[in-house]
Amino acid sequence: MSETGIVIVAWNAEAVIGACLDAALRFSSDVVVVDNASTDSTGDVVRARPSVRLIANGENRGFAAAANQGIRSLDCPFVLLLNPDAVLETPLDGLVAACRDPKVAAAGGKLLDGNGAPQNGFLVRRFPTGWTLAFEVLGLNRFLPGNPVNRRYRHLDFDPERAADVDQPAGALLMLRRDVWASLGGFAEEFYPLWFEDVDYAKRARAHGYRLFYVPDAVARHRGGYSAKLLGWEQRQIYWYANLLRYAAKHLSGTATRGVGAATALSVIPRTVAGMLAERSLRPVSVCGNLLKLSVRRVLAGAESRKNGEPVPAL
Repeated sequence: MSETGIVIVAWNAEAVIGACLDAALRFSSDVVVVDNASTDSTGDVVRARPSVRLIANGENRGFAAAANQGIRSLDCPFVLLLNPDAVLETPLDGLVAACRDPKVAAAGGKLLDGNGAPQNGFLVRRFPTGWTLAFEVLGLNRFLPGNPVNRRYRHLDFDPERAADVDQPAGALLMLRRDVWASLGGFAEEFYPLWFEDVDYAKRARAHGYRLFYVPDAVARHRGGYSAKLLGWEQRQIYWYANLLRYAAKHLSGTATRGVGAATALSVIPRTVAGMLAERSLRPVSVCGNLLKLSVRRVLAGAESRKNGEPVPAL
């Protein structure tokens, strides 16, 4: 039995997954790709590498469910979750060493952009607060990135060359202890199809007394946001907002959750206008109407600790 396996969740990743797999095979003999019903040639790219195991889903089950599938298929004690647009440059020894401690749930590594610079603001973050999420939905963190709420959340003062105990290392290059994953019930599949499932996992691990680490000597080149960019404007709005509100309901206080819901409601009108201009259609009106319903429900309901949020509205 191999000590370390690699799980890659893919969706229409034909342009990037070949380089990802070739690098992954240099550092692990047990690589599994879970393909979420890609409509391109992702499956063919994987099959061209016979040593890689392919789990081909007939429908898009979302990142959390696919990650759980891949991890269940392995018997090794340590499993690396790797995005298909990430290319490993170093062995996994540092991540494994960090995860040997039974009190450690996961460890993340250093992600570099196309210019070789660390992806600061992404590779390590602190857990989002009510203020964080409100600033996110109102666009304040994007248009005023130097504000103190954003600096704290995105850990903009973090030294990427120093190993550290952190809140949430990036899920694009994340080593998990399989026994901890099992004890936590895996990734929460209600965060469908993507966004906030990794934050939720880290938050639950911390709540159960586990630690999470950042290890700078584990390095990968990372394009970033590849699969998300394949989604249409409408899908990005629904999935991101719905799961942001779901995370708030699950992990924040009732007061904070209502505040996030109110901020989301306030953001809907300018986002609708921006969407109409970008899409040159009236379709964003109905999408933002769904978001407004979600946010109003959240204002009225407050937190629903450890319960699912509303289902993602159909597009």
